[in-house]
Amino acid sequence: NYASMSFNYGPTLTAWLARSEPELLTHLIEADRVSREQHAGHGNAIAQAYGHAILPLANLRDKLTQIYWGIRDFVFRFGRAPTGMWLPETAVDTPTLEALVSHNLTFTILAPHQAKRIRRIGHTDWEDVTEETLNTRRPYLYRLPGGKQIVLFFYDARIARGVAFEHLLDSGERFVER
Repeated sequence: NYASMSFNYGPTLTAWLARSEPELLTHLIEADRVSREQHAGHGNAIAQAYGHAILPLANLRDKLTQIYWGIRDFVFRFGRAPTGMWLPETAVDTPTLEALVSHNLTFTILAPHQAKRIRRIGHTDWEDVTEETLNTRRPYLYRLPGGKQIVLFFYDARIARGVAFEHLLDSGERFVER
C-alpha cells in the first residue's frame, strides 16, 4: 500500500525499525522507490522533523536544527532528499514555513481546521473556509512574506478520525467506501 499513498516515519521509529524490524523498513524504502518510478521521481515518503518538538514554540536555532536533522535522517534512510515534511501535530506558523523553505522543502501537510480563508490565484477576494468546506483534494499555495512560497496540503479530517479512532482500517470495504 505504501507505494500508492504518502507516508512518513520519523527518525525515532525508523531507527527502531532498523534494529528490530529491518525487513519492514526495507519494504518501506522499496515502496518509496516504486512510487518514484510511478510519479516521475516524486516519492511517497515524507520527511518528519527530527524530534516531536512543536516547532512554532521553538527558537529559530532549534527549529532549523529539528528540520535539518529530520532531513538528514530521511536522506540516510531513503537515499534521497525529501520534498516535503510532516510537522509534529501539524503545528505551524509563518517562521516555521520559512524554515522549511530555507531547507528546500516545497510542501507540508496541515489539518483542515488550520485554514481560515483562501483566494484563487489572480483574484483579490478571499473566501472564508471551515474544516467542512475546505477542499482537501487540492493543494494550496502559501506566499511567504519574503517572496518565497510553499505548497500546503490539508488532510481529510473525517478519514483521519476514522482511521485513528473509529477502526476504519478494520474493513477494507468500509475504508474504500469512505
